[in-house]
Amino acid sequence: MKKPALFLGALCALIIGLPSIAAAKKAAVTVVNKSDWQIHQFFLSPVDTDEWGPDQLGDQVIGTGDSFKLTDIDCSSYDVKLVDEDEDECVVGGVDICGSGQTWTITSDDLLDCQVATEEGDEE
Repeated sequence: MKKPALFLGALCALIIGLPSIAAAKKAAVTVVNKSDWQIHQFFLSPVDTDEWGPDQLGDQVIGTGDSFKLTDIDCSSYDVKLVDEDEDECVVGGVDICGSGQTWTITSDDLLDCQVATEEGDEE
């Protein structure tokens, strides 16, 4: 008699716990390129990881005046690396990606300033 009650209790606990597991918060970001350069690569890395994840653009490019929507990202803080058509890198650390509807607009000045900061950080 105790075994079915124990099994039923465990099953109820599992079912009650499933929504919190399945409801891991997701985010979406739209990257708008208003710079003079195409963005050829877009990498994310959780801030507590030293390695970059896969190129989020795959075979795509974010052309000048174009945008790219990245969806279904785990809600967290990430380091972001963009690589432009000249293979110049821009790294921004500790970007909070949480929720949907975020839009990042990249201008030429933003990209140049970030590239300089990234190069200076690499020299240290």
